[in-house]
Amino acid sequence: MRQLFLSICMFCTIGLQAAEINITPDSSLTDAVRKAREMRRLGKATEVTIHLSAGTYHLYEPLRLRPEDSGLTIEGHNAVISGGMQVTNWKKQGKLMVADVPDFNGCPVDFRQLWINGKKAARARDVSDFEQMTRIRTYDKKNHVLWVPKKAVEKILKAPYAEMVLHEMWCTSNLRIKSLTPQGDSVAVRFHNPEAKLQFEHPWPSPMTPDTKHPSPFYLTNAKELLDEPGEWYHDIRVHKLYYMPHQGETIQEAVVPLLETLLEFIGSPERPVRNVTIKGISFQHTTWMRPSQKGHVPLQAGMYLTEAYKLRPSIDRPNNHKLDNQGWLGRADAAVELRYTEDCHFSDCRFEHLGGSGLDYITACRRGTTTNCTFTDIAMNGYVCGSFSPEGLETHLPYQPTDFREVCTQQEVSNCEFYNITNEDWGCVAICAGYVSGINIEHNTIHDVSYTGISLGWGWNRDLVCMKDNKVHANLIYNYAQHMYDCAGIYTLGNQPGTLITENVVRDIAKPSYVHDPNHWFYLYTDEGSSNITLKDNWTPEEKFLKNANGPGNIWENNGPQVNENIKRNAGKQ
Repeated sequence: MRQLFLSICMFCTIGLQAAEINITPDSSLTDAVRKAREMRRLGKATEVTIHLSAGTYHLYEPLRLRPEDSGLTIEGHNAVISGGMQVTNWKKQGKLMVADVPDFNGCPVDFRQLWINGKKAARARDVSDFEQMTRIRTYDKKNHVLWVPKKAVEKILKAPYAEMVLHEMWCTSNLRIKSLTPQGDSVAVRFHNPEAKLQFEHPWPSPMTPDTKHPSPFYLTNAKELLDEPGEWYHDIRVHKLYYMPHQGETIQEAVVPLLETLLEFIGSPERPVRNVTIKGISFQHTTWMRPSQKGHVPLQAGMYLTEAYKLRPSIDRPNNHKLDNQGWLGRADAAVELRYTEDCHFSDCRFEHLGGSGLDYITACRRGTTTNCTFTDIAMNGYVCGSFSPEGLETHLPYQPTDFREVCTQQEVSNCEFYNITNEDWGCVAICAGYVSGINIEHNTIHDVSYTGISLGWGWNRDLVCMKDNKVHANLIYNYAQHMYDCAGIYTLGNQPGTLITENVVRDIAKPSYVHDPNHWFYLYTDEGSSNITLKDNWTPEEKFLKNANGPGNIWENNGPQVNENIKRNAGKQ
């Protein structure tokens, strides 16, 4: 039986009523939020705090906070909000453990992640060591065919839902395999649409072919035939069975599959934003993101996926910029927590972990939100995301300067947080990903063990004046980055950002994967296309390995490198 335990007290010094609602894991979060909403509406309280006691709160749909919930605090004490479901009744079948996957909420379940005993298991793939990935042979753009060695795909010739993950300079594509046609010692691989059309028509990023020194690698996944290493799993959606190969001596105490793509949504409007909401001490866990299983995933950069893209002939002349040779329109992956039209909505002491999309995403029209003392780990895509990455209807190379500036995320802060084991599925994502933002403060975070860039700030590949300005990246510590992708940096920028400061950061210890497209194309600091009016000062790096690519005017580089004061070096990172 679900119960809400309610107590009300007075703040006599200011004459306000404050209510507290205490709930347990067998209570309804939605009912608690509604109860708090009604207390404020009826004048019984002006401030309400919902206390979550220790345990896991399972959701069947996202928890939604609206303008009527302004002033709410949700605070947890070892509390987990989960979008997952436990799979039980495992039976031994040779070297494998097998379980039936029950329906959820009247529907069959599909998913792309599995956690065994609190640790992410590997979706069955053809290599356990990514250093052993096979390289492509020929990339036929005209006929939409990728040629690979026959030996690499022999196991999956009859697999119905196999996927290829293709390494492409600064991105990876997830491609659902439609057919495999052997010819001699090679095989022609064709993919389903829409990703086949996108993959072969978009020019950037592109796979590297054997005529270069470093042809692109790939790995295969999602086939039972590839389930051959301890710690791997496969879900046969046709018969609703889940297969797992345990490690030696391993007993399955808990197996969790994700059901939801988003756990918490803030939904305001331009005229009535969600205001003054604080989320404290909550762990957000167990989400998935199913688009790659349904439509593939062909990103342009930072996990932002292409919905249409093609080469331009002739190129477009752009005043104040170099010619443009391609067009692209973008979509955005789901996140565990998403905010739209908010003011002063904050997260502190939270954990974002075991997530199949991104972690926390301030999507549009969010003002003065803070994210402090939080941990982001075991996330498939981006950790913290903020701002627009071109609206769906705006070609991504065009400048974004909305008529209504309320659309822009402004005065956000992410500070004193730790990010690690981020981007562990989409290798082209980043720990902190800020697009068209104004006045963001990214300060004293520790970022390590990520697949690509640590902090990405800006968007657009364009030096025209846009809505970005007065951003700050200060005293962050970034190390062990670029675990899988190059054309990267500890800190990376795009676009015209007047008043932006990048100061007193420490970037060191880049990873050295052998399969990157260019082993020398990595940097500590990287101002990319259109970067303008940015000051980079007093950033410590082991050497002056920086890139300034197609920059605009007004950038100031001052005292960056190994000579920076030791106090700055010691002060960087989470405090």
